[in-house]
Amino acid sequence: MAALSACGGPSGRGADASASAPADDGTGRSGAGTADPARIPGVGDRLQRRIPADSRQVVAVYGDGSDSADSTVVLYTKQGSAWHRARSWAAHNGTKGWTTDHHENDRRSPVGVFTLSDAGGVLPDPAPAPGSGLPYTRSASFAAPRWWDKSYWRDFDYVIAIDYNRVKGTPPNDPTRPEGASKGGGIWLHMDHGSGTSACVSLPEPAMEYLLRTLDPDRHPVAVMGDRAHLKA
Repeated sequence: MAALSACGGPSGRGADASASAPADDGTGRSGAGTADPARIPGVGDRLQRRIPADSRQVVAVYGDGSDSADSTVVLYTKQGSAWHRARSWAAHNGTKGWTTDHHENDRRSPVGVFTLSDAGGVLPDPAPAPGSGLPYTRSASFAAPRWWDKSYWRDFDYVIAIDYNRVKGTPPNDPTRPEGASKGGGIWLHMDHGSGTSACVSLPEPAMEYLLRTLDPDRHPVAVMGDRAHLKA
């Protein structure tokens, strides 16, 4: 249950748990004419260089501010050498915002570039056929504790593990923390309850279903995430 509560919990009571890209930097503002289609909009050289060369799917999380729980998630797909904006959604991140030095229970989401390797949840895999998306572990063990407020109970119906301080190829709720427990873990994309999380990024149910159907291990998906200032740095 400790791993389960990574991202949820009222008041952070859990542990850590298709336009072309230049047209949108995650804000909906046009950047056409100035942006480079070979780059993810709003992302500076430091993080841009950390996107693997073979990655053709990027889930970009644009945090409103370093201390804000509000963010926008944009899915970009690569065609040839150009990134194209596929979908975007309003989302939430850590209740206290963002950090470049995440620690357990700081209630901030980690800034960085992280692979997306595994998924799971209480509900069945919404991908149209077995093997068509990220490896998916369905288990009742993902269910949020019933002592949490009812608005949080569906948080983990669908989850996608963000590969921060975890072992790839394991279920999202695997408790192993390669960098040690103090660095936190259990950082996921999961269902939104309408407010900030302990450290995860939460999205509406249709967004989670779309990502689970769309993210493809063969396209090496990654999350590029942080508040806008850190993303641009």
